Amino acid sequence: MPAGVQVKVDADFISVKGPKGELKERTNKSVKVDIQEKAVVVSVVNPENKKQKALWGLYRNLINNLIVGVTKGFEKKLEINGVGYKAAAQGKKLVLNVGYSHPVDFPMPEGVDVKVEDNVITLTCADKRVLGEVAFQVRKVKEPEPYKGKGIKYQDEVIRRKEGKVAAAKGE
Repeated sequence: MPAGVQVKVDADFISVKGPKGELKERTNKSVKVDIQEKAVVVSVVNPENKKQKALWGLYRNLINNLIVGVTKGFEKKLEINGVGYKAAAQGKKLVLNVGYSHPVDFPMPEGVDVKVEDNVITLTCADKRVLGEVAFQVRKVKEPEPYKGKGIKYQDEVIRRKEGKVAAAKGE
């Protein structure tokens, strides 16, 4: 555990408090979470059970995400491609002009911050789940199409492109 992080284990929840806020996660009955000095130890009731072994790794990763979230935070970048497509951050709201007859207002949930530079939307949040869901919803406003690649995509996403009608004419 990094300095400045407090981890508390209750009967059904584990809560992590740090400089960027507090996050909670529900625990499973077959997973035991103990705090030893500067480490969080995750173990299972029956290590021979295949499902419990899978939960062991899952909860280790979930707790790690909580700790990273309250110390560093998470970030997702979305890219806008298309002529005349643009985005603007107005307070706790993202305004998208992506080819519709009207601008699309996208309100940000509590804890999610948005920045827009050129054609890149940067979303930051302490909770990885919330951040992923918000990024998905923003991308869903105008998904990238396969012919010209216009739309909103994750920055590291590769869009499979199609040729169009020219390909059908060449085959004849």
